[in-house]
Amino acid sequence: MKMLNSKMGIDGFSKINIKTLEPEELGEILNKHAFKKYRADQIYKWLYTHYAQSFEEMTNIAKVEREMLSQIFDISTLRIIGTETSSDGTRKFLFQLVDGHTVESVLIPDNDRQTLCISSQVGCQQACRFCLTGSGGFTRNLKSFEIADQVLEVSRFLEEGETRGITNIVLMGMGEPLANFEEVVKALKIITSENRMGFSPRRVTVSTNGLVPEIVRLGKCGVKVNLAVSLNATTDEVRDRIMPVNRRYSLKVLLDACKRFPLEPRRRITFEYVLLKGVNDSPDDAQQLAKLLGGIKCKINLIPFNPFPGSEFKRGDGESLRRFQKILVDHHYTAPIRESRGRDISAACGQLREKDSTAKAAENK
Repeated sequence: MKMLNSKMGIDGFSKINIKTLEPEELGEILNKHAFKKYRADQIYKWLYTHYAQSFEEMTNIAKVEREMLSQIFDISTLRIIGTETSSDGTRKFLFQLVDGHTVESVLIPDNDRQTLCISSQVGCQQACRFCLTGSGGFTRNLKSFEIADQVLEVSRFLEEGETRGITNIVLMGMGEPLANFEEVVKALKIITSENRMGFSPRRVTVSTNGLVPEIVRLGKCGVKVNLAVSLNATTDEVRDRIMPVNRRYSLKVLLDACKRFPLEPRRRITFEYVLLKGVNDSPDDAQQLAKLLGGIKCKINLIPFNPFPGSEFKRGDGESLRRFQKILVDHHYTAPIRESRGRDISAACGQLREKDSTAKAAENK
């Protein structure tokens, strides 16, 4: 094989980030340069099973081929610049992107599960009033490899610490996943494809605040992951107030889309319901919620509000929470209480990023 100038990619073009390529695209490039057909599978195994950060690590590929690969391709990685660990075992990771922006992931242990909650945007455009991420504004969408690399970097972190790996993935971190639809679907294919990360689609969930056209598209895109919908209100008046998306897609429009969403056997839609004291946590709200969700195969996650500095909302007491739950259970809904994890660290979406930004601002004064 002819060796290439190490400062340039092939034919004078810039190097290609190998993680941006679909399998057929990678196959075409490798074939063009006379690599054996099975090299693509070897490369994928190194990238997504062994978490390789350079081609030099791919020791079952001939050295001359590794050198050529390194001159055609780059391998993207994220850099962990901050971590926090809660007394309950929850871990928060702050990642720095190539352009200097930061995003967060949260690893939540729960019995036999380790769920990683990952981000899809830098900031968020949705402006939900109970969410810290939304209050900080929106910077940009993440690329598919930046979404998937959160899983790789945390997996590498866990392997180095010789602890059990990730079992479940939820796109419920910073950002609205369905507002970054194309890149999120590409990331889902990386995460669920057998020749890449290989997670079962049953263990991957996409959460949305209610972008109805994209919910329909997700149901048709061929990636059969779970759907979670952040509902948080039982009337348009209240939902308009706390979630501006409702002014575009009312509760009726949203729930009609959920009724039509294709579900695999024994799967259900998850409705997330953050309880805000005096806003959406009354017994009447519970009765109305039970009525609204009639006819939808679903479960309801009840989430006590996790206050953050400057928030206008408050957390209700345990008695009102249990009363709300009992009404739903009496209507034959599965309605677990998802107590906030990592409350002794910056575990609410955006808190660790906000803390890092505040510290940097203080340093620059």
